[in-house]
Formats: sequence, structure tokens, C-alpha cells
Amino acid sequence: MTDVEFRDLSKSFGHHKILENISLDIKSGEFVVLVGPSGCGKSTLLRMLAGLETITSGDLRIGGVRANDLPPQQRNIAMVFQSYALFPHLKAADNIGFGPRIRGEAREAVDQKVKKASGVLNLFSYLDRYPRQLSGGQRQRVAMGRAIVREPSVFLFDEPLSNLDAQLRVQMRVEIKALHQRLKSTIVYVTHDQIEAMTMADRIVVMNVGKIQQVGAPLELYDRPANKFVASFLGSPSMSFVSGALKTAPEGKSWFESAGGGRLALVGKTMAGSDTVEAGIRPEHFVIGEAADAMTIRVDVVEPTGSETHVYGAIGTDTVRAVFRDRVPVKPGDVLPVSVDPAHIHLFDKATGLPV
Repeated sequence: MTDVEFRDLSKSFGHHKILENISLDIKSGEFVVLVGPSGCGKSTLLRMLAGLETITSGDLRIGGVRANDLPPQQRNIAMVFQSYALFPHLKAADNIGFGPRIRGEAREAVDQKVKKASGVLNLFSYLDRYPRQLSGGQRQRVAMGRAIVREPSVFLFDEPLSNLDAQLRVQMRVEIKALHQRLKSTIVYVTHDQIEAMTMADRIVVMNVGKIQQVGAPLELYDRPANKFVASFLGSPSMSFVSGALKTAPEGKSWFESAGGGRLALVGKTMAGSDTVEAGIRPEHFVIGEAADAMTIRVDVVEPTGSETHVYGAIGTDTVRAVFRDRVPVKPGDVLPVSVDPAHIHLFDKATGLPV
């Protein structure tokens, strides 16, 4: 297990900046997920760590050793790709043992490593099969086995579940998390899927346009986002944003007044009034209420899922999505009065996206 340190790391292609002043410490044995939209630079950062991309400026340290100019084979890192990258003419066992075998390790030692990795990944039944005879999940496990036998100091995963169907993605998330708990290894994992990030990470690094937006434990980022981007990116369904203004009474009480009508109390919060704010509300935090000054959702679509009811609609001109644990008897065209617990209201400056 090894620490990884990024210090003011930047990457440019000509005049086009991909990453700018990235500083991050990854502790030994930690599972860190880099998450963000396509093109935010997360895969480039992973490739720089692997030695597959050069570093324009800054420092990379692996286990305390400056690694900017180390070739990939000297970094003791194993990478699992989205595409599996298996040799089609080799059986699963030979794919798993390929690395140590070409390094000249004894056949008995390689077989022991393959056996151990296969046990960890439950692959014994598939070792005599070619990649074409395996499912997507089985091929991904073979690719993970090939990484394990290298006994690396750091595992890198580059969107390894993107090619799998929804049910298999859930299964593989559990398997990768269980693998980390067994091996106690340092893992850096890249994805654009925030559900993967929330369910797998010890810490999440949220990136956008080549910069780190926030770093922290999953629930810390979910409950206390540093800006509107983080708030909108983490969560499924995503946070809704309602335009409005902050109002303050002479006695010091404050509330949020929606541009579409209705208000939300801000108990315990006293602040100067503002006409350029947005209230960020998680779908699960909407509560059906009959208060005279409640906000109202004009219902457009209703999705009953059995355990929940998802309601799509609008508050004024803002599109919102509410999730209720009950089976709510509403239909398109209805007007649904809602309120929100003040503790669950996130206020952002409309111009900067920063918390108010």
C-alpha cells in the first residue's frame, strides 16, 4: 500500500489547458473516486498517475518518490480499463497470469498467483474459457485478476463498468468494494457515474473543467456541497433549483420566497435579503403540505416505482423533481402544495453558484 500525492499538477495540449493546479493527497489503503462530467480531466489525471500521459508542470509522488519521469513499469501500478483489454487467443487463466509470466517468473509461482486471484474473484469455473466465452462481468473480473497478480502498490480503474448493463453494474460495484476491503489496497477509480462514486468511495474528488471542486466523504459532499455544481452533480435523482429571493422581517426571521409564488421558512437563519438566490432542494426532501403560503408544483409527469412516487413538474418556471416514499394519488395537471424542512434547504448565489 502506498500514498499518492499530487502537487500543483497541470496538463496542457498546446494552449489548451486540461488540468490546472491539481493538489490532492491519497492515503495508503484509501479508495478515492474521481468523478465529474465528460471532459473534466479525470481520466487524464489517472493516465498521468499511470505514466501514460506526461506532466506539464507540478509534482507527482508515489510512496514518497517523485514519479514525474518514471516509466510506467517502474511505478508498480496496475490499471483496469473500460475495454477489458484481454488477449482473445488466451484462456482466462493465461490472461490473468500473463504479466508475471513474461517477466520470467517460475510457472509454479505464476500458477499460485492465478489461483489466489481467482479465489478472490470467484473465477475458478471460468479459467479454461476464452474471453469470447465469458460475459461482460466475467471478462471484467479477469481483467481485475490480471491486475491483482501484479501485486501493485496502487490500483487504477478507468470507468471499468461503463460497458455493463444496469444489473451487472450493481453486482460489480459490490465486488470491487469487497475486493478493496480484502486487499486493503490503495485504489484510484474514475467514473462519471455519481452513484458509483457515492456507494464505493472512502472519499470523492469532484472535478469540473480541469479543476477540483470539492473533496470529502460521500455523505459530507451530499449534505454540504461547496457550490451549486457539486450540489447538482451528486445525487440521483439530482437536486432541483428554485429561483427566488431572500426576505427578512424586522424581528430578524428570514424566509425564501419563490419567484413562482410560495415561501420556505429559514428557521435559525438570519441573513440579509437578496433577489438573486436559488434554493437547492433534494427530491426526497419535498414534503406534501397544505400551508397557505406553501410552494406548489404543477405536475407534468408521475412515475410510480412501487416503493416510491416520482413527480416531475414545475415551481414557477423552474423544473423540479420530487420523490415521495408514499403512493401519492396525483396526475398530470394537478397542483401539489409542498414544503421543505429548513435544515434541508441549500441556498446559492445565482451569479456565482456559491453558498449564501
